[in-house]
Amino acid sequence: MQVRNNLLFNDDNSPVDFRGSPNRGGTVNPQYLVIHYTAGANFESACKSLLDPNAKASTHIVIGRGGEVAQLVPFDAVAWHAGVSRWHGLEGLNQHSLGIELDNAGRLTRVNGTWRSWFARTYDDSEVLEAAHKYEKNASGWHVFTPQQLDTAIAVARLLVHTYNLRDVIGHDDIAPGRKVDPGPAFPMDSFRSRVIGRERETIEVFEATTDVNLRSGPGTAHEKVVPGPLRRGTRMKLHSREGSWCYVDVLNADGRADANGWVYGDYIKPT
Repeated sequence: MQVRNNLLFNDDNSPVDFRGSPNRGGTVNPQYLVIHYTAGANFESACKSLLDPNAKASTHIVIGRGGEVAQLVPFDAVAWHAGVSRWHGLEGLNQHSLGIELDNAGRLTRVNGTWRSWFARTYDDSEVLEAAHKYEKNASGWHVFTPQQLDTAIAVARLLVHTYNLRDVIGHDDIAPGRKVDPGPAFPMDSFRSRVIGRERETIEVFEATTDVNLRSGPGTAHEKVVPGPLRRGTRMKLHSREGSWCYVDVLNADGRADANGWVYGDYIKPT
């Protein structure tokens, strides 16, 4: 694939299916790539919704479960995919990111022994991952992504990161925690990011505690502590997102693996 004049082209120089959405803003200053799921029934219904002017939502790219691709907004224009959001000091990520929507039903509910979407479609157990979202405690069902879909998403993401010198790949749930849960636990964000931008970039967001600090279940002192006793000074953690002065982190053990996660006050951590 290649990008020409802010539009996506296939390897044979044919243009990717472009369906210009009216739901767009001015010039974007892209610094991040944001991954979403559509929470819809199929690829075409997702595109139709994001082309509807009454929906007031759009994205740059939609990728179907068979790997099909449609571009809805040129890469130099603001797409309305992030909503109220913040990340590393930036407010309103529509202005600062490109968006990819993946055709996926999203969160599923167990009803009479079967998994069911909000639009009442049922799914076989083989299509579902049961897991707790990283910002939640209780497990839910999540529609899995297909290998073809992920392969195409990686190819598109690599191209966009390289072409626009993007800093990182993040989820909608990272920039709007508590408000959004996509792309959810079924999306392999760590391996996806590694394949798109390389593992060496992941070390940028490792922090350490500058003093003893409590790990909490939410962004504020009103939320309960996740583990008894504070994290000790020097504890290493991987930063995922920010909510005001609070940071959502994975606490890293001696092997560099996460063994707890939660919120810490941002003034008490620093980059390593």
